Amino acid sequence: MGVPLFVPTSSHYLGAMAQSMNTSIAFDLREAATPTGATSRPRIADDKAMLRAASEIARDLHKPNPTIYWADLIASVVVGYGALALAITLSMPGEALLAAAVAVLALYRAGSFIHEVSHMKHSSLPGFRLGWNALVGVPLMVPSFMYEGVHNLHHARTRYGTVDDPEYLPLALMKPWSLPVFVLVAALAPIGLLIRYGVLAPLSLVVPGLRKIVVERYSGLVINPQFRRRQPEGEARSQWIAQEAATSVWVIGLLTLVATRVVPLRAFLVYLGVIGAITVINQIRTLVAHLWENEGEAMTVTAQYLDSVNVPPPALLPALWAPVGLRYHALHHLLPSVPYHNLGKAHARLTAMVEPDSPYHKASYKGLPGLVGRLARSTMGIR
Repeated sequence: MGVPLFVPTSSHYLGAMAQSMNTSIAFDLREAATPTGATSRPRIADDKAMLRAASEIARDLHKPNPTIYWADLIASVVVGYGALALAITLSMPGEALLAAAVAVLALYRAGSFIHEVSHMKHSSLPGFRLGWNALVGVPLMVPSFMYEGVHNLHHARTRYGTVDDPEYLPLALMKPWSLPVFVLVAALAPIGLLIRYGVLAPLSLVVPGLRKIVVERYSGLVINPQFRRRQPEGEARSQWIAQEAATSVWVIGLLTLVATRVVPLRAFLVYLGVIGAITVINQIRTLVAHLWENEGEAMTVTAQYLDSVNVPPPALLPALWAPVGLRYHALHHLLPSVPYHNLGKAHARLTAMVEPDSPYHKASYKGLPGLVGRLARSTMGIR
Protein backbone atom coordinates (compact mmCIF):
# COMPACT_ATOMS: atom_id res chain seq x y z
CA MET A 1 0.00 0.00 0.00
CA GLY A 2 6.05 -2.82 -0.59
CA VAL A 3 5.50 0.87 0.21
CA PRO A 4 2.13 2.24 -0.85
CA LEU A 5 2.22 3.89 -4.24
CA PHE A 6 -0.86 5.88 -3.38
CA VAL A 7 -2.02 6.10 0.22
CA PRO A 8 -2.45 5.93 1.47
CA THR A 9 1.22 4.21 3.51
CA SER A 10 -0.15 4.24 3.28
CA SER A 11 -2.83 3.96 1.49
CA HIS A 12 -1.55 5.13 0.43
CA TYR A 13 -0.38 3.53 -4.01
CA LEU A 14 2.69 1.16 -3.76
CA GLY A 15 0.70 3.75 -0.15
CA ALA A 16 -1.08 3.72 -0.77
CA MET A 17 1.65 3.16 -5.89
CA ALA A 18 -0.80 4.28 -1.50
CA GLN A 19 -1.15 5.15 1.02
CA SER A 20 0.56 4.64 0.51
CA MET A 21 0.27 3.09 -1.79
CA ASN A 22 3.08 4.21 0.63
CA THR A 23 7.40 -0.07 -2.64
CA SER A 24 6.27 -3.47 -3.49
CA ILE A 25 9.96 -4.18 -3.05
CA ALA A 26 10.21 -4.48 0.73
CA PHE A 27 13.50 -3.76 2.48
CA ASP A 28 14.22 -4.12 6.16
CA LEU A 29 14.91 -0.75 7.71
CA ARG A 30 14.33 -2.28 11.13
CA GLU A 31 17.98 -3.29 11.10
CA ALA A 32 18.68 0.42 11.28
CA ALA A 33 16.18 1.00 14.04
CA THR A 34 18.52 1.53 16.91
CA PRO A 35 16.55 4.28 18.66
CA THR A 36 18.52 7.48 18.96
CA GLY A 37 17.87 8.51 22.51
CA ALA A 38 14.41 6.99 22.47
CA THR A 39 12.71 6.66 25.82
CA SER A 40 9.49 5.02 26.90
CA ARG A 41 6.63 7.41 26.12
CA PRO A 42 3.75 7.98 28.53
CA ARG A 43 0.48 6.43 27.42
CA ILE A 44 -1.95 8.96 25.97
CA ALA A 45 -5.48 8.50 27.27
CA ASP A 46 -8.44 8.79 24.94
CA ASP A 47 -9.99 12.25 24.80
CA LYS A 48 -13.64 11.29 25.08
CA ALA A 49 -14.91 14.78 24.22
CA MET A 50 -13.03 14.79 20.91
CA LEU A 51 -14.12 11.27 20.00
CA ARG A 52 -17.75 12.04 20.88
CA ALA A 53 -17.66 15.25 18.85
CA ALA A 54 -16.20 13.43 15.85
CA SER A 55 -18.97 10.86 15.98
CA GLU A 56 -21.67 13.52 16.27
CA ILE A 57 -20.56 15.77 13.41
CA ALA A 58 -20.15 12.88 10.96
CA ARG A 59 -23.61 11.35 11.23
CA ASP A 60 -24.73 12.79 7.89
CA LEU A 61 -21.33 12.56 6.15
CA HIS A 62 -20.88 8.84 5.54
CA LYS A 63 -22.73 8.55 2.23
CA PRO A 64 -20.47 8.75 -0.86
CA ASN A 65 -21.58 10.85 -3.82
CA PRO A 66 -21.25 8.71 -6.99
CA THR A 67 -21.21 11.75 -9.27
CA ILE A 68 -18.22 13.22 -7.46
CA TYR A 69 -16.35 9.92 -7.44
CA TRP A 70 -16.86 9.13 -11.11
CA ALA A 71 -16.33 12.69 -12.36
CA ASP A 72 -13.12 13.10 -10.36
CA LEU A 73 -11.73 9.73 -11.42
CA ILE A 74 -12.60 10.12 -15.11
CA ALA A 75 -11.26 13.69 -15.26
CA SER A 76 -7.99 12.59 -13.62
CA VAL A 77 -7.66 9.65 -16.02
CA VAL A 78 -8.39 11.72 -19.13
CA VAL A 79 -5.90 14.41 -18.15
CA GLY A 80 -3.32 11.86 -16.99
CA TYR A 81 -3.30 9.61 -20.01
CA GLY A 82 -3.66 12.55 -22.38
CA ALA A 83 -0.60 14.18 -20.86
CA LEU A 84 1.24 10.84 -20.93
CA ALA A 85 0.53 10.55 -24.66
CA LEU A 86 1.90 14.05 -25.19
CA ALA A 87 5.00 13.26 -23.12
CA ILE A 88 5.64 10.27 -25.37
CA THR A 89 5.00 12.01 -28.71
CA LEU A 90 6.28 15.56 -28.22
CA SER A 91 9.75 16.13 -29.67
CA MET A 92 10.69 19.24 -27.69
CA PRO A 93 12.27 18.11 -24.37
CA GLY A 94 10.83 20.99 -22.37
CA GLU A 95 7.30 20.44 -23.58
CA ALA A 96 7.58 16.67 -23.12
CA LEU A 97 8.85 17.15 -19.55
CA LEU A 98 5.96 19.50 -18.74
CA ALA A 99 3.46 17.00 -20.14
CA ALA A 100 5.09 14.23 -18.09
CA ALA A 101 4.75 16.34 -14.92
CA VAL A 102 1.04 16.84 -15.60
CA ALA A 103 0.67 13.10 -16.24
CA VAL A 104 2.37 12.29 -12.92
CA LEU A 105 0.11 14.58 -10.88
CA ALA A 106 -3.10 13.55 -12.63
CA LEU A 107 -2.40 9.81 -12.52
CA TYR A 108 -1.20 10.13 -8.92
CA ARG A 109 -4.61 11.56 -8.10
CA ALA A 110 -6.36 8.82 -10.06
CA GLY A 111 -4.28 6.15 -8.35
CA SER A 112 -5.03 7.59 -4.91
CA PHE A 113 -8.60 6.33 -5.27
CA ILE A 114 -7.26 2.90 -4.32
CA HIS A 115 -7.51 4.18 -0.76
CA GLU A 116 -11.20 4.96 -1.23
CA VAL A 117 -11.79 1.57 -2.87
CA SER A 118 -10.30 -0.16 0.17
CA HIS A 119 -12.75 1.60 2.52
CA MET A 120 -16.00 1.84 0.59
CA LYS A 121 -19.04 -0.38 0.73
CA HIS A 122 -19.12 -1.45 -2.90
CA SER A 123 -22.91 -1.60 -2.94
CA SER A 124 -22.94 2.16 -2.41
CA LEU A 125 -20.84 2.76 -5.55
CA PRO A 126 -21.70 -0.09 -7.94
CA GLY A 127 -19.03 -0.77 -10.52
CA PHE A 128 -16.52 1.72 -9.13
CA ARG A 129 -13.96 -0.89 -8.10
CA LEU A 130 -14.19 -2.53 -11.54
CA GLY A 131 -13.93 0.85 -13.25
CA TRP A 132 -10.96 1.94 -11.16
CA ASN A 133 -9.09 -1.29 -11.82
CA ALA A 134 -9.80 -1.12 -15.56
CA LEU A 135 -8.77 2.53 -15.87
CA VAL A 136 -5.97 2.76 -13.32
CA GLY A 137 -5.16 -0.36 -11.31
CA VAL A 138 -4.31 -2.69 -14.19
CA PRO A 139 -2.62 -0.12 -16.50
CA LEU A 140 -0.44 1.17 -13.64
CA MET A 141 0.16 -2.35 -12.28
CA VAL A 142 -1.42 -1.77 -8.87
CA PRO A 143 -4.77 -3.62 -8.84
CA SER A 144 -6.90 -2.95 -5.79
CA PHE A 145 -6.45 -6.41 -4.25
CA MET A 146 -2.97 -5.25 -3.23
CA TYR A 147 -4.57 -2.75 -0.84
CA GLU A 148 -7.95 -4.22 0.00
CA GLY A 149 -7.66 -6.56 2.95
CA VAL A 150 -4.34 -4.97 3.92
CA HIS A 151 -5.12 -1.33 4.60
CA ASN A 152 -7.99 -2.17 6.94
CA LEU A 153 -5.44 -3.85 9.26
CA HIS A 154 -3.71 -0.47 9.62
CA HIS A 155 -6.97 0.88 11.04
CA ALA A 156 -7.46 -1.96 13.51
CA ARG A 157 -7.32 -0.36 16.94
CA THR A 158 -5.05 -2.98 18.48
CA ARG A 159 -2.71 -3.23 15.45
CA TYR A 160 -1.90 0.39 14.64
CA GLY A 161 1.77 1.17 15.23
CA THR A 162 2.63 -2.37 16.30
CA VAL A 163 4.65 -5.05 14.50
CA ASP A 164 1.32 -6.38 13.21
CA ASP A 165 0.57 -3.15 11.34
CA PRO A 166 1.47 -3.63 7.65
CA GLU A 167 1.74 0.14 7.09
CA TYR A 168 3.89 1.25 10.02
CA LEU A 169 7.59 1.56 10.71
CA PRO A 170 9.11 3.65 13.53
CA LEU A 171 10.87 5.87 11.01
CA ALA A 172 11.42 8.66 13.54
CA LEU A 173 13.56 6.28 15.61
CA MET A 174 15.74 5.03 12.76
CA LYS A 175 19.08 6.24 11.47
CA PRO A 176 19.11 9.47 9.38
CA TRP A 177 20.25 7.64 6.23
CA SER A 178 17.16 5.43 6.34
CA LEU A 179 14.90 8.29 5.17
CA PRO A 180 16.53 8.95 1.77
CA VAL A 181 16.81 5.20 1.21
CA PHE A 182 13.11 4.84 2.04
CA VAL A 183 12.25 7.43 -0.62
CA LEU A 184 14.74 6.48 -3.32
CA VAL A 185 13.85 2.77 -3.29
CA ALA A 186 10.35 3.79 -4.42
CA ALA A 187 11.83 4.73 -7.79
CA LEU A 188 12.43 1.01 -8.35
CA ALA A 189 8.73 0.22 -7.98
CA PRO A 190 8.01 -0.06 -11.74
CA ILE A 191 10.71 -2.72 -12.12
CA GLY A 192 9.40 -4.61 -9.12
CA LEU A 193 5.86 -4.54 -10.49
CA LEU A 194 6.97 -5.79 -13.90
CA ILE A 195 8.71 -8.71 -12.18
CA ARG A 196 5.74 -9.35 -9.86
CA TYR A 197 3.18 -9.60 -12.66
CA GLY A 198 5.27 -10.51 -15.69
CA VAL A 199 7.41 -13.21 -14.08
CA LEU A 200 6.38 -14.25 -10.57
CA ALA A 201 2.62 -14.44 -11.15
CA PRO A 202 2.76 -16.91 -14.08
CA LEU A 203 5.67 -18.86 -12.57
CA SER A 204 3.84 -19.23 -9.27
CA LEU A 205 1.20 -21.30 -11.06
CA VAL A 206 3.70 -24.00 -11.95
CA VAL A 207 6.55 -23.76 -9.40
CA PRO A 208 5.73 -25.55 -6.14
CA GLY A 209 5.97 -23.29 -3.08
CA LEU A 210 6.39 -20.07 -5.06
CA ARG A 211 2.70 -19.18 -4.92
CA LYS A 212 2.77 -19.07 -1.11
CA ILE A 213 5.73 -16.69 -1.18
CA VAL A 214 4.12 -14.45 -3.79
CA VAL A 215 0.89 -14.22 -1.80
CA GLU A 216 2.54 -13.64 1.57
CA ARG A 217 5.33 -11.24 0.59
CA TYR A 218 4.62 -9.68 -2.81
CA SER A 219 0.88 -9.07 -2.82
CA GLY A 220 0.40 -6.07 -0.57
CA LEU A 221 1.20 -2.37 -0.60
CA VAL A 222 2.94 -2.39 2.77
CA ILE A 223 6.03 -0.91 4.40
CA ASN A 224 6.45 -3.36 7.28
CA PRO A 225 8.81 -6.11 6.00
CA GLN A 226 7.68 -8.47 8.77
CA PHE A 227 4.11 -8.53 7.49
CA ARG A 228 2.92 -11.74 5.84
CA ARG A 229 -0.37 -11.74 3.99
CA ARG A 230 -2.88 -14.55 4.39
CA GLN A 231 -4.38 -16.50 1.52
CA PRO A 232 -7.61 -14.84 0.33
CA GLU A 233 -10.95 -16.57 0.68
CA GLY A 234 -14.42 -16.30 -0.80
CA GLU A 235 -15.29 -13.20 -2.81
CA ALA A 236 -11.91 -11.63 -2.02
CA ARG A 237 -10.19 -14.61 -3.67
CA SER A 238 -12.30 -14.24 -6.81
CA GLN A 239 -11.49 -10.53 -7.03
CA TRP A 240 -7.80 -11.25 -6.45
CA ILE A 241 -7.58 -13.88 -9.20
CA ALA A 242 -9.41 -11.75 -11.76
CA GLN A 243 -7.35 -8.62 -11.04
CA GLU A 244 -4.04 -10.48 -10.90
CA ALA A 245 -4.75 -12.29 -14.16
CA ALA A 246 -5.72 -9.06 -15.93
CA THR A 247 -2.59 -7.29 -14.69
CA SER A 248 -0.35 -10.18 -15.72
CA VAL A 249 -1.89 -10.22 -19.20
CA TRP A 250 -1.33 -6.45 -19.42
CA VAL A 251 2.31 -6.65 -18.33
CA ILE A 252 3.23 -9.67 -20.46
CA GLY A 253 1.46 -8.15 -23.46
CA LEU A 254 3.22 -4.81 -22.97
CA LEU A 255 6.64 -6.43 -22.63
CA THR A 256 5.99 -8.48 -25.75
CA LEU A 257 5.01 -5.37 -27.72
CA VAL A 258 8.15 -3.58 -26.55
CA ALA A 259 10.36 -6.57 -27.37
CA THR A 260 8.88 -6.80 -30.88
CA ARG A 261 9.22 -3.01 -31.30
CA VAL A 262 5.52 -2.49 -31.81
CA VAL A 263 5.70 -0.17 -28.79
CA PRO A 264 8.75 2.11 -29.03
CA LEU A 265 11.30 1.77 -26.26
CA ARG A 266 11.08 5.51 -25.59
CA ALA A 267 7.34 5.26 -24.95
CA PHE A 268 7.88 2.37 -22.56
CA LEU A 269 10.58 4.23 -20.64
CA VAL A 270 8.40 7.33 -20.32
CA TYR A 271 5.59 5.13 -18.99
CA LEU A 272 7.92 3.59 -16.40
CA GLY A 273 9.34 7.00 -15.54
CA VAL A 274 5.89 8.41 -14.84
CA ILE A 275 5.04 5.47 -12.56
CA GLY A 276 8.40 5.83 -10.81
CA ALA A 277 7.81 9.55 -10.22
CA ILE A 278 4.34 8.81 -8.81
CA THR A 279 5.80 6.32 -6.36
CA VAL A 280 8.51 8.72 -5.22
CA ILE A 281 5.98 11.52 -4.61
CA ASN A 282 3.76 9.15 -2.71
CA GLN A 283 6.70 7.86 -0.71
CA ILE A 284 7.48 11.40 0.36
CA ARG A 285 3.83 11.83 1.30
CA THR A 286 4.04 8.60 3.27
CA LEU A 287 6.94 10.08 5.26
CA VAL A 288 4.64 12.80 6.56
CA ALA A 289 1.38 10.85 6.88
CA HIS A 290 2.35 9.98 10.46
CA LEU A 291 4.94 11.07 12.99
CA TRP A 292 6.21 7.45 13.15
CA GLU A 293 7.18 7.75 16.81
CA ASN A 294 5.55 4.64 18.25
CA GLU A 295 7.89 1.89 19.42
CA GLY A 296 5.49 -1.01 18.97
CA GLU A 297 3.03 -0.65 21.83
CA ALA A 298 -0.72 -0.68 21.28
CA MET A 299 -2.10 2.87 21.24
CA THR A 300 -5.37 4.53 22.17
CA VAL A 301 -7.45 6.10 19.39
CA THR A 302 -6.38 9.57 20.51
CA ALA A 303 -2.72 8.53 20.48
CA GLN A 304 -3.15 7.13 16.97
CA TYR A 305 -4.75 10.41 15.91
CA LEU A 306 -1.89 12.47 17.37
CA ASP A 307 0.63 10.23 15.61
CA SER A 308 -1.11 11.10 12.32
CA VAL A 309 -1.12 14.29 10.27
CA ASN A 310 -3.62 16.77 8.85
CA VAL A 311 -2.47 19.48 6.45
CA PRO A 312 -5.69 21.50 6.10
CA PRO A 313 -6.32 24.75 4.21
CA PRO A 314 -5.21 27.48 3.71
CA ALA A 315 -2.22 25.50 2.40
CA LEU A 316 -2.74 24.83 -1.33
CA LEU A 317 0.08 22.47 -2.33
CA PRO A 318 -1.24 19.52 -0.26
CA ALA A 319 -4.05 19.27 -2.82
CA LEU A 320 -1.35 18.06 -5.24
CA TRP A 321 0.87 15.87 -3.03
CA ALA A 322 -1.91 14.59 -0.73
CA PRO A 323 -4.96 14.38 -3.04
CA VAL A 324 -8.31 12.64 -2.62
CA GLY A 325 -8.63 13.48 1.06
CA LEU A 326 -5.13 12.39 2.07
CA ARG A 327 -4.41 15.86 3.46
CA TYR A 328 -6.84 14.91 6.27
CA HIS A 329 -5.03 11.72 7.19
CA ALA A 330 -5.34 12.15 10.96
CA LEU A 331 -9.05 12.94 10.67
CA HIS A 332 -9.42 9.86 8.47
CA HIS A 333 -8.12 7.76 11.37
CA LEU A 334 -10.95 9.15 13.51
CA LEU A 335 -13.58 8.75 10.76
CA PRO A 336 -12.35 6.06 8.34
CA SER A 337 -15.77 5.55 6.73
CA VAL A 338 -16.28 9.20 5.74
CA PRO A 339 -15.69 9.58 1.97
CA TYR A 340 -12.91 11.88 0.84
CA HIS A 341 -15.20 14.61 -0.49
CA ASN A 342 -16.74 15.11 2.99
CA LEU A 343 -13.52 15.27 5.02
CA GLY A 344 -13.10 19.01 4.53
CA LYS A 345 -16.62 19.58 5.85
CA ALA A 346 -15.96 17.25 8.80
CA HIS A 347 -12.74 19.11 9.62
CA ALA A 348 -14.50 22.49 9.58
CA ARG A 349 -17.27 21.21 11.84
CA LEU A 350 -14.88 19.63 14.33
CA THR A 351 -12.60 22.65 14.42
CA ALA A 352 -15.56 24.85 15.32
CA MET A 353 -17.03 22.40 17.82
CA VAL A 354 -14.12 21.30 20.04
CA GLU A 355 -12.45 23.44 22.70
CA PRO A 356 -9.32 25.49 21.84
CA ASP A 357 -7.17 23.14 23.95
CA SER A 358 -8.58 19.97 22.34
CA PRO A 359 -6.07 17.40 21.04
CA TYR A 360 -7.85 17.71 17.69
CA HIS A 361 -5.95 20.90 16.87
CA LYS A 362 -2.57 19.31 17.63
CA ALA A 363 -2.57 17.06 14.55
CA SER A 364 -2.74 19.95 12.06
CA TYR A 365 0.49 21.10 10.39
CA LYS A 366 1.35 23.84 7.91
CA GLY A 367 3.02 21.88 5.13
CA LEU A 368 5.47 19.34 3.78
CA PRO A 369 8.86 21.03 4.52
CA GLY A 370 8.21 21.41 8.25
CA LEU A 371 7.02 17.81 8.58
CA VAL A 372 10.00 16.38 6.70
CA GLY A 373 12.32 18.53 8.83
CA ARG A 374 10.67 17.30 12.02
CA LEU A 375 11.10 13.68 10.98
CA ALA A 376 14.73 14.23 9.96
CA ARG A 377 15.49 15.88 13.32
CA SER A 378 13.87 12.95 15.13
CA THR A 379 16.19 10.47 13.36
CA MET A 380 19.11 12.55 14.65
CA GLY A 381 17.78 12.52 18.23
CA ILE A 382 16.78 16.19 18.14
CA ARG A 383 13.39 16.86 19.72
